[in-house]
Amino acid sequence: MTETSVSIVIVSFNTRQQTLACLDSVHESAPAGTQVIVVDNGSTDGSALAIRERFPGVLVDEAGENLGFARGVNRGAAHASADYLLLLNPDTIVLPGSLDRLLRFAVEHPQFGVFGGRTLRPDGTTDPSSCWGAPSIWSLICFATGLSTAFKRSRVFDPESLGSWDRDTQRIVPIVTGCLLLVSRTDWERVGGMDESFFLYGEDAEFAMRTRRAGLTSVIVPDAVIVHEVGGSSSSSGLKMSLVMAGKVTLLQRTWSRSAARSGTTLLVCGSGVRAALERVTRRPGAWGTVWRSRAQWRSGYPAAARALQRGD
Repeated sequence: MTETSVSIVIVSFNTRQQTLACLDSVHESAPAGTQVIVVDNGSTDGSALAIRERFPGVLVDEAGENLGFARGVNRGAAHASADYLLLLNPDTIVLPGSLDRLLRFAVEHPQFGVFGGRTLRPDGTTDPSSCWGAPSIWSLICFATGLSTAFKRSRVFDPESLGSWDRDTQRIVPIVTGCLLLVSRTDWERVGGMDESFFLYGEDAEFAMRTRRAGLTSVIVPDAVIVHEVGGSSSSSGLKMSLVMAGKVTLLQRTWSRSAARSGTTLLVCGSGVRAALERVTRRPGAWGTVWRSRAQWRSGYPAAARALQRGD
């Protein structure tokens, strides 16, 4: 067991049972001396009280309102006192030994800077969302034309998926997502944490791009495994996808030139329209009709998009 310390930050919002299950798995598998911090984003389901009762050693910070993921993570990180900082989604179960293996790898391989793992769906199949490729004009053209859906997980036509790679080998990747992300606290503070312009989705991609500019490399450690029940903090699939699109727009605005971001946003709008039309033609209900109808709200990006989408404007 490594002696290096780690602070785990979990941001929860009305995910009481999932968060308790996550903390159970952390309690069973975390290295000795691990600090666990839960930032409760104004939950109304009794999450904070339930966590305190079952896990009195967990630091629970009640924000009193839904701060979103980026602000919640930064708030939690401000309490961290360990050598390393681990971001963990509340809708995850950590498999035995995974946290120790992830931390040990980070200590033994300082040439990397950001560390992720492998995520599984509840049925045991691979959930590719532990990491992604960075957006490009080509990847957005593929989205706009429907190629990324028609040829899902194709390295050519769905490049952000990183192809059919099963996340079961060590690999350098452009983006490690915030569902399981380890970084030294020194590096976290050096790059400035999460960009609080974001509300939900996209902030981890922007963080990855910023850490790369700071000289840090992101890597997947396949022996660190979690089970991820995707979407624990967003109740409606239509709202969730609209927030995802707002995150994508904000990512372009923060990392691309103004003209490129404008072009990229247009491609995102086109892609949502293509998918909404396919749902209509095939009479298969889905989220894209809602995304298309709310495009005026999400295409502006955060923070305006968060207020508009949550109000249902």
